[in-house]
Amino acid sequence: MLEIRRATAADWDDVAGLFTRPGPRGGTPIPSQCWCQYWTSRGGGYWATDNDARLEEQLREGAVHALLAYRDGAAVGWCRLGPRTSFERLAHSRTLEPVDDLPVWSVVCFYVDPAAKRQGVASTLLDAAVELAREEGAPVLEGYAARPHHPNIDSYTGYLPMFLAAGFERVRDGGRRAIVRRQLGAPIR
Repeated sequence: MLEIRRATAADWDDVAGLFTRPGPRGGTPIPSQCWCQYWTSRGGGYWATDNDARLEEQLREGAVHALLAYRDGAAVGWCRLGPRTSFERLAHSRTLEPVDDLPVWSVVCFYVDPAAKRQGVASTLLDAAVELAREEGAPVLEGYAARPHHPNIDSYTGYLPMFLAAGFERVRDGGRRAIVRRQLGAPIR
């Protein structure tokens, strides 16, 4: 069974362990380079060598809204979300422009330990993200869903079928990603 909780500075070792844990074939996970900084900066800054320190500082300052999934005491998943305005790359995106003027929250990143993939971790994190955004007073939670089998796309924003199954609706195609939204007044599934 999964336990989902908000990530805090006290969870840093769990976050770092999750992001640097080699995959089943020994590969280095992408989060060990990005450290969930892609949406917080413009240009190539998200590949900076100090991204781990940046994320640790953001957690310490309480500047990150994120969730961790645990199974048997080990972190197996991560989800980052927050007000759309807190993600600089979104503010300047030409393909993911705002749909309207609502103060939406955005869910921008999922990372699941390769050994825990296809076990419902990302879907469970998405359900918890809906609840967290609702608790924080967001009227809408927005995602930038990857289309399965689309060439040249990373799946770290979550796949479209996962969002649709969680009650999100496609509101606009944004290039390689679809903008999906969930009104937060409705109960989860």
